[in-house]
Amino acid sequence: MNTAIGTIDWIPVAPFIALSVLGFLIMIIGLFFPRIYRETLGTITLVGLAVTFFLILQNWGEPRYAFANTIVGDKFSTVFNGLFVVGAALTILLSLNSQENRYLLYADYFTVIVFATAGMVLMSAGTHLLTIFLGLETLSIALYVLAGFRRENAFSLESAFKYFLLGAFASGFLLYGIALIYGATGSADIQEVTRWIQQNSLTGSLMLPIGFLLLFVGLGFKLAIFPFHMWAPDVYQGAPTPISAFMATGSKAAAFAALLRVALSTQSYTAIAWEQVLWVIAVATMTIGNIIALRQDNIKRMLAYSSIAHAGYILIGFIANNELGHSGMLFYLLSYTFMNIGAFGVISYLSTAEHEFVTLGDVRGLAYRRPFAAIAMAVFMFSLAGIPPTAGFISKFYIFSAAVKAGYVWLVILGVINSMISLYYYLGVVVQMFMSAVEEKAPATATQQPAVALALVVSMFAVLGLGIFPSRWLAVFMEMARSFI
Repeated sequence: MNTAIGTIDWIPVAPFIALSVLGFLIMIIGLFFPRIYRETLGTITLVGLAVTFFLILQNWGEPRYAFANTIVGDKFSTVFNGLFVVGAALTILLSLNSQENRYLLYADYFTVIVFATAGMVLMSAGTHLLTIFLGLETLSIALYVLAGFRRENAFSLESAFKYFLLGAFASGFLLYGIALIYGATGSADIQEVTRWIQQNSLTGSLMLPIGFLLLFVGLGFKLAIFPFHMWAPDVYQGAPTPISAFMATGSKAAAFAALLRVALSTQSYTAIAWEQVLWVIAVATMTIGNIIALRQDNIKRMLAYSSIAHAGYILIGFIANNELGHSGMLFYLLSYTFMNIGAFGVISYLSTAEHEFVTLGDVRGLAYRRPFAAIAMAVFMFSLAGIPPTAGFISKFYIFSAAVKAGYVWLVILGVINSMISLYYYLGVVVQMFMSAVEEKAPATATQQPAVALALVVSMFAVLGLGIFPSRWLAVFMEMARSFI
């Protein structure tokens, strides 16, 4: 028997290895230097993420496979992995504030964020369904821990436990779906599944369609789309604010990466004619997210329901299933990362160890007390609402244009109506900050948050830059979509 090991191309797996080494390094530093300053640990983590970003860029080009074609380095994984690392870096900056200082063990905290990012990288680079599952579980277990990091907060622990239970069920659905796909096609390799679909009829057997359905259910939980969305508000409210931002952006982008990787390779959702089902799910996700967000006084819960609605908007590009739709989804995810992390970042910027700035009453008259924070929050609210010249407007324009081009005019009309509904609660925050009087007993805000301020400035420039100069980024994403298809 030949047991020789072939030459391994390490470039595709270099980002995952770098993140794993970084995670263990931070853990060891925290073990032997327990009194190390949080800023020092944060700097080490950011340097490690910068090195990882450089390694990710080496994968831009023709696909390069590793480990028996289970991992690939290509333009698709390069775009998504770069997005994950940028989101993780901004989350680290948001975490260096006074609000988190009272309960975070920073070595443990940064380690788990890095390992969560490694799981995201594995999900986007996986070309085998079990590789994607391993990435999802790495991400999920890390998020379960991060969601309950407020150990003294009963609500935080309760929400983390809910997240764990529901996430375990979702993982079971995903794994059972993979088993059914393997049973129907004889392989869990995405390329092999694609070849089987091309060579065989999909009629006469329900095993493969049900397998893809269960796969979608498992990923739909991470996307927080209807009807798998109910965990999001409680978890986002109970988790540390930077982690709420991390879950709302990185976790969602990783799930979309895995969904796109499978769907664009196999074209399964087109072959099985699921456009109508996805159409209904997208509309329900947008509508439920926006309508329930109207009634929220807690800004973190409002942003949670907002993230549900935005998942519905992104699904429109998935349903359109054309080059503009695929590239528009990537542009939307990039824009959403900056505007959502920025919105949660303002909460971190203002919060103190005694009080977390999370209600509409807390931000009343904020423009007169903290003008920088108010202006930043206004920019992010305008972008989330889709008001020009922000990235949110351009993102929706690309997504809706792709759907119109594909013939889904009514879907676009319902998307526009939902965007108009969202104006009420997004602009409601702006009205409270700029057009309401300051309360006499307004809670004190944090004074010096340089790391968080840096994250807010970067996010504001990105939101406005992507909105004013979107063409270059869209060209990059279109090149990625063309090479993948």
